[in-house]
Amino acid sequence: MHKITDYEWIIEVIIENPKIKKELFEKVEKYRTKGTPVTTNTSGIPIWMLAEGRSEDFKKYFMGTHFFNPPRYLPLLELIPGKDTLPEVVAFFKEFGDKYLGKQPVMCKDTPGFIANRVGLFSMAKLMDLTLKYNFTIEEVDALTGPVIGRPKTGTYRLMDLVGIDVADKVLKGLIQNAPEDEYLKTWQDRDTPEFMKYLLENKFLGNKTRQGFYKRTKEKDKKGKSIILAFDIYKNEYRDKIRPSFELVKENKKIDNLKNKIVNIFESDKPEANFLKEYFLGLFSYVSNRIPEISDYIYSIDDGMKAGYAWDAGPFEYWDMIGVEKGVEEAEKMGYEVAGWVKDMLKSGKKSFYEIKNYKKYYYDIFKKDYEKIPGIEEFIILDLFRDKKPVYKNSEAIIHDIGDGVLNIEFISKSNVIGEGTGLAMQKAVELAEEEGWNGIVIGNNAKQFSVGANLMMVAMLAFQKDFKKLDEITNDFQQVNMRLRYSKIPVVVATQGYVFGGGVELSMHADSVVASSESYIGLVEVGVGLLPGGGGTKEFAVRLSESMYPGDVVMPKLIESFKTIATAQVATSADEAFDLKYLDATRDSKVMNTMRAIATAKNKVLQMADTYVMPDKKEVKVMGRTGMATLLAAINEFKLGGYITEYESHIAKKIAYVMCGGDLTGEHIVSEQYLLDIEREAFLSLLGEPKTMERIQYMLENNKPLRN
Repeated sequence: MHKITDYEWIIEVIIENPKIKKELFEKVEKYRTKGTPVTTNTSGIPIWMLAEGRSEDFKKYFMGTHFFNPPRYLPLLELIPGKDTLPEVVAFFKEFGDKYLGKQPVMCKDTPGFIANRVGLFSMAKLMDLTLKYNFTIEEVDALTGPVIGRPKTGTYRLMDLVGIDVADKVLKGLIQNAPEDEYLKTWQDRDTPEFMKYLLENKFLGNKTRQGFYKRTKEKDKKGKSIILAFDIYKNEYRDKIRPSFELVKENKKIDNLKNKIVNIFESDKPEANFLKEYFLGLFSYVSNRIPEISDYIYSIDDGMKAGYAWDAGPFEYWDMIGVEKGVEEAEKMGYEVAGWVKDMLKSGKKSFYEIKNYKKYYYDIFKKDYEKIPGIEEFIILDLFRDKKPVYKNSEAIIHDIGDGVLNIEFISKSNVIGEGTGLAMQKAVELAEEEGWNGIVIGNNAKQFSVGANLMMVAMLAFQKDFKKLDEITNDFQQVNMRLRYSKIPVVVATQGYVFGGGVELSMHADSVVASSESYIGLVEVGVGLLPGGGGTKEFAVRLSESMYPGDVVMPKLIESFKTIATAQVATSADEAFDLKYLDATRDSKVMNTMRAIATAKNKVLQMADTYVMPDKKEVKVMGRTGMATLLAAINEFKLGGYITEYESHIAKKIAYVMCGGDLTGEHIVSEQYLLDIEREAFLSLLGEPKTMERIQYMLENNKPLRN
């Protein structure tokens, strides 16, 4: 404990028991240096209670910093000041959480459950009520409360299994006890816990941690070798085979890309499943309206909390705006839900939505000023949705070119999963032409989607390959190679901003840019081997180029060659930006990372502007390749990989093609070659693999099952 004397921030993360926490803080105060911040990770214990008995200095530097689990993947950081916390301490954690931890800081009042768990537990409890009212199964509710409404695949009951049924029950009971004025929680005070919950709790069927809860993972396997999972029948209190829900609404919404249109479709339908969701949403709208200003003064704090903490694609007030606030009030009150007076006052004043976009800035309705105010804290972000009302510089079905200010263009992919196809290629080509001809400062390639790009349009490649249209395949492969080379050898700087999945073609275009700004949560990899191919858009060539650039007189080259080759041949995926530097997908001499994904595009734009004034188009590169000498080394390595069971027989065939390209083909010893030479043999190898039956098996399997086949 004495070591904390030198610490700059002391954070408590122990059991949710106020007595034990307070005892720990008493010990901390003995060793803590005055002026050192101390924070608690409590998920709901009042901050004032934990600060009782502490010194004045301790209280000034004490507050709640509630990280949502798992902290790496859920960006929410709830900040809960105590009544004595210094404003500068709060400001520090807000900035530190955003810039250095990559979090979404949300200011909370010191109320039970703070923001996200207060609303999240309401959501869970309301959906349990409606499950019984509509006589639905847990599988049906999970199907209705997942991606169909812009929520994670876990839905409702899978989420409870993940969190722990006992944990959810304990938190809900704590809220019921500590929030006596909450109109919904009052309805739970005088009634018993649902019978199915009692059964699960009494039998210690608590979810994933006990291998059974609402779902039970058995030791039996199905025909595909997967564990058979049973579902809990909440009406009979027994496990049974899972059923596959068949709702027309789910099928309809799967075909709709836009979340707003999905929600509108629900409210326009009279199907039972739509009525279930309408009643849920109307209850949610009523509930959150009545939590303002109790748990927060600001509607955006509640929306941000649910998006960052529960991974919802939209917050409650954003959902409400999708159907129209007025319609939401009318339908809620028809159903007996009371909407807060401030919402009705807002409508009476002529304001019809909770949010407005003006001059590419987002504004929220402030209940105290009774007007729209600019949302604070996002001034340094570039949010492309705010540019939707502005005429784009260029647009096609797969990409949009935006003017993001200061003479910088941004290419946003809008294809499904941001796959790279002819439309994205045309947009990149067009952006370079416009920038060079019209005097723009440069280009950013980036988007605000969850995934930067999953790579090339595999469906299109498969279709052409099955038709044996190798002329067209050669054409589109060459086009992508040349687009990437155009990005590299342009008169203006090109910077790529990545996040989420950066696979295949997404990696290739980023490697050809002048610089990459990677969110720390970027999963980067050339995964083409998984579908029986090699990187054909310049990725294999680029690894050869980077290897050549790393060589120096007297260098021992072969270990470097093997490492670079292994990255592609085994389809290694970096699980973070840091790991991407290790695997050479990112280059420390030109690329950088940001902790907060929302800062990536703005940081990339700043890089463009820093480079613009003195930018000179790079010289064409000469590439040193190892020829047959390198091939001999790699063939030996391939044999070892195969004997060790790391790759299959067919993967060794693909690996030999990769080795051939990386070593410059059938050359005697070291040679200097051009990038175009490497692109030509890369494309030839790529097309040859598309003529292989086992490659076609891999492609078909991936398209049907969304996972690789190891044939």
